[in-house]
Amino acid sequence: MTGYLTTHVLDTALGQPAEGVGITLYRITGEEREKLAEAVTNADGRTDAPILPKETFETGTYELVFHAGDYLRRTGQAGGTPLFLDDVPIRFGMSEAAHYHVPLLLSPYGYSTYRGS
Repeated sequence: MTGYLTTHVLDTALGQPAEGVGITLYRITGEEREKLAEAVTNADGRTDAPILPKETFETGTYELVFHAGDYLRRTGQAGGTPLFLDDVPIRFGMSEAAHYHVPLLLSPYGYSTYRGS
């Protein structure tokens, strides 16, 4: 099996998928951070395709940066300036050629993630 990476964003404050969240994927090698992909979530809170497809998958350390601030502003949940949450980075490792799913559960003042399926 060749590995790949998917993600999605759920708005836990509104109880719905978070549409229109920009996401950037980086590969981390030592102190270097290489941008691999950018995507925006669809109406289901997911990207239209894997953010790291099988063709370019490699094991290693990665970082997803969810650009949540624009979404929170657009949905009226931003609060004061500066935002409590704006860009939300999640750094994680992929050690085997498998499907990794790294979702973001988002609210204006907190977030969580996990390795999904």
